Amino acid sequence: MLALDLPWLADVVRAKKPQRLPVVLSIEEVRRVLAALDGELWLVCSLLYGTGMRLMEVLRLRVKDVDFSRREILIRDGKGMKDRVTMLPQRLLEPLLRHLAVVRAIRPLKNYLRWQYCVKNGLKMLIYST
Repeated sequence: MLALDLPWLADVVRAKKPQRLPVVLSIEEVRRVLAALDGELWLVCSLLYGTGMRLMEVLRLRVKDVDFSRREILIRDGKGMKDRVTMLPQRLLEPLLRHLAVVRAIRPLKNYLRWQYCVKNGLKMLIYST
């Protein structure tokens, strides 16, 4: 780049990257971890393990990206901003459908329930308004 001869640079040794092996749990260890979880956390961890999705891919998952009839999940904007398709494990069909039913039941209620934080006479209060 600079067209300069730097003789001392020839003796410089490049640092080596340490070779690290990934930590992999056995099937029994995974079963014990999942057995200790419940609810949404269990569902997220099961999707991580069962589909090979990354954490942010699971957290960004939308209803329209899950094809229950073909048992596929469309992952949008994954690593490298690429889309890909992965399989939806049979074991997760019913728990995922139950979760969607609960979310669909709760969602309309959020529009009606409006909580407001206000301060009156120096008192902090949480009030409900319709």
